[in-house]
Amino acid sequence: MAEVTDADFATEVIGADLPVLVEFTADWCPPCRQMAPVLSALAVEEADRFRVVQLNVDENPVTTNAYKVLSMPTFMVFRDGEPVRSMVGARPKRRLLEELADVV
Repeated sequence: MAEVTDADFATEVIGADLPVLVEFTADWCPPCRQMAPVLSALAVEEADRFRVVQLNVDENPVTTNAYKVLSMPTFMVFRDGEPVRSMVGARPKRRLLEELADVV
């Protein structure tokens, strides 16, 4: 799964052709680690529909603050450069796909 930073967020997420699911994550966050295999699977299985990327909140405060992310993990879907859905907390893959169905 790709990682994005403050430096390449505009290119990789805002300017992306496909919708992008961004996980705002942190190394110290157990639910974030719990989501890693789920997101890795989605990145492969749904590669033709949307991209999945991670942004480390501790290393990238500009983007984290710009989108007012306060809890980890926060999932944000960007489509056509705009955030269209935001979800907080770990969830099973099936539920995550259900929540993404109308925005990707």
